[in-house]
Amino acid sequence: MRKELIWSLPGLYREDMEVYGYHFGRGDKAACVVGALRGNEVQQMYVCSQLVKALTELEAKGAIVNNNEILVIPAVNYYSMNIGKRFWAADNSDINRKFPGRAGGETTERIADGVFARVREYSYGVQFTSFYMPGEFVPHVRMMETGRQSPSLANLFGLPYVVIRTPQPYDTTTLNYNWQLWDTSAFSVYTSATDRIDQASARQGVASVLRFLTRMGILRYTSHSGYIASVVHESDMTDVLADRPGIYCQGFAPGQEVRRGDVLASVVDPQVGETVSRILSPTDGIVFFAHSSPLVMEGTVVFKIIRRLHE
Repeated sequence: MRKELIWSLPGLYREDMEVYGYHFGRGDKAACVVGALRGNEVQQMYVCSQLVKALTELEAKGAIVNNNEILVIPAVNYYSMNIGKRFWAADNSDINRKFPGRAGGETTERIADGVFARVREYSYGVQFTSFYMPGEFVPHVRMMETGRQSPSLANLFGLPYVVIRTPQPYDTTTLNYNWQLWDTSAFSVYTSATDRIDQASARQGVASVLRFLTRMGILRYTSHSGYIASVVHESDMTDVLADRPGIYCQGFAPGQEVRRGDVLASVVDPQVGETVSRILSPTDGIVFFAHSSPLVMEGTVVFKIIRRLHE
């Protein structure tokens, strides 16, 4: 393992912000894994730290195939993480909406530019990332539909689902999208948690990357074969919205089957304790995403359900 300073930002009132990467093997730039770009992505940083640990042990055993280099960057946004903020503390901007970055731009644009300059030449790019709403997912691989995506490669992670997303204008400034424009096969991996540690899905995330690297001939490693993934598009999902604000009481978890009319959750009046809404499933299917915050606002997407194929 070789530790390298990827990018640094001088600090005026705090210590310098230093982004470190960990290299394994030598030769062609085979695969790069990036963790927390946001300050609350503790799970994503943890998964990458466990990946660094696993690769260190495998490298010592000679398990990295000759002429292959792997780079892991566990976390980028340490500044925000240290004060418990999701976005950049000074202006509340999102680093993962600033790629490919700009050397002479705002701070988050310069961070994105510095990091992207070091990761853009790898053949495969994996980002452990999080959703914009608080909640939990079924572990899955997500890809942007840029015309360069490869669901067959995403299947090699062995996670339950591969999700294809049609990019919106704001997606064009994400790491995943720009990796693909630079001819990197890019994958976003979602585990179950964000601002807390979920050990089971963390182990699943580490295993999925090791499995992928093995199947791509970068690593010699024996692992469980994983899942034969179901490939779904975001249009295959039904959003379920809260119709009242209040205290949110979740009834179903990601991965569970639901039938039309099932009570997915209830909303309780925070003052008098009465149930003011029961959120019903509009379809048969599988819960893919579930809101997890204890409070909910009217109109919030609280569930995403993968509809049955016959519907």
